[in-house]
Amino acid sequence: MKPSRDITRLIEIMAALRTPGTGCPWDLDQDFASIAPYTVEEAYEVADAIARGDKLDLKDELGDLLLQVVFHARMAEEEGSFAFPDVVEAITSKLLRRHPHVFGDARDLSPAEVKVLWHRIKAEEKAAKAAQRAAAGLPPQAEDTGVLAGVPHTLPALTRAWKLQARASTVGFDWNDARLVLDKIREETAEIDEALAKGDKDAIREEIGDLLFVVANLARHVDADPEACLAAASAKFERRFKGIEDRLDAEGRKAQDATLDELEALWQSVKRQEKAGA
Repeated sequence: MKPSRDITRLIEIMAALRTPGTGCPWDLDQDFASIAPYTVEEAYEVADAIARGDKLDLKDELGDLLLQVVFHARMAEEEGSFAFPDVVEAITSKLLRRHPHVFGDARDLSPAEVKVLWHRIKAEEKAAKAAQRAAAGLPPQAEDTGVLAGVPHTLPALTRAWKLQARASTVGFDWNDARLVLDKIREETAEIDEALAKGDKDAIREEIGDLLFVVANLARHVDADPEACLAAASAKFERRFKGIEDRLDAEGRKAQDATLDELEALWQSVKRQEKAGA
């Protein structure tokens, strides 16, 4: 087989990899559950390439993510559930259905009207899917109609905390001022201090979780993505610590050779230099 710009070739390659007797033993040994972590990882690698502004990497990572879709679709086809064309048809149908203000007759809608229409269409889709399951002899999905229903458990923890509190805010369960959230953060840090004083590890872990949960809510109140905030803080720490290592390398030393006081002094120096440069 030769490389191709045609999606059909990728589907053919995946089928060959999954062909018993002549395919790849590793690929043949996989199932939906074993591949799922790779699917999540590839999505993160796409996001990383975007964050770095590396379009060459982005092209490769998008290919890796597309392979995950093809892999899952191939396994579904093998068991007779669906195939890749069905995936394409499902998403194109959904896009057309959910955008009647673009592809249909519902033109010149305001953003508020689009939002109302979106929720109505999603409700219709949900009813249609339930009917499809019944027609196929499948049991109905367990349904939670609560305010917090539908927030995936597999989301990154900070993002899920953000979404849960955003949902709760729709029924008025929220602070109306970000500074009140900041007061709650102070309360949570005091409770961590109390747990530390008692040496209660379970309580310490619980209170740290409460603190992170409220910090995610503070990010929501100021329209900031908590994952992006933490990623930026991690990148800043990494950059500044590398600055410490560079200075020590210039002296023929390693970080493990320096005292804590030396490391702190270098940290503050790097920090001052960075801020001056900014």
